[in-house]
Amino acid sequence: MDINPTRMELIKLKARIKLAVNGHGLLKRKRDALILEFFALLKKVRDIRKQVDEQMERSYEAIARAQIYHNSSELENIARAARTVPNVVMDIRNIMGVKIPSIRTAELGEDIGSMDSILIGGSAKIDEAISSFRHSLELIVRLAESETAVRRLIREIEKTKRRVNALEFNLIPQLRGQAKWIGFRLDEMERDSFFMLKMIKKKIARRKAVQKGENGKEGS
Repeated sequence: MDINPTRMELIKLKARIKLAVNGHGLLKRKRDALILEFFALLKKVRDIRKQVDEQMERSYEAIARAQIYHNSSELENIARAARTVPNVVMDIRNIMGVKIPSIRTAELGEDIGSMDSILIGGSAKIDEAISSFRHSLELIVRLAESETAVRRLIREIEKTKRRVNALEFNLIPQLRGQAKWIGFRLDEMERDSFFMLKMIKKKIARRKAVQKGENGKEGS
């Protein structure tokens, strides 16, 4: 193990372990919060998808009713006249550090709701169909936003899980193993030092005893 078994190195390792453990805790809390948000968004996606399916069915039924009163060429002419490109406004919201697009369509009522010039020769059935498809578009935009958020959350959850596992199963055990080894080596060195000191004291004591004996002989 290429580590200096010193007390300073042990102090540094303990500081790194503390930092890694704190980081591990923060990442686990982030992962758990992201998972909760993911399931909430997943439910929202399912609900909106159901609404889209139901609303699209109503929209096609509205077109079918309009076809009873108007032939295909009339409907095509009115559709071309009513064709507008909705303004899409995108904002960014932050969920636990994950940037999620917030998409909304600008109010379409002013563009499509006042259809007097378009509906000359038309009927309320066409107005109903246009209004129904407008609502479908709004739901589809909401669905796209929620599905994008779900995909981004999945990526962030996977990334966070990898970081949690790397700390939990690799870095923290490795650092703790190194700290344990240094502690063991320091204890071993301390025992060796104590033993050597004890031996030195014994040698000094014996030397003093020998000198004392020799001095006693000389005095006699």
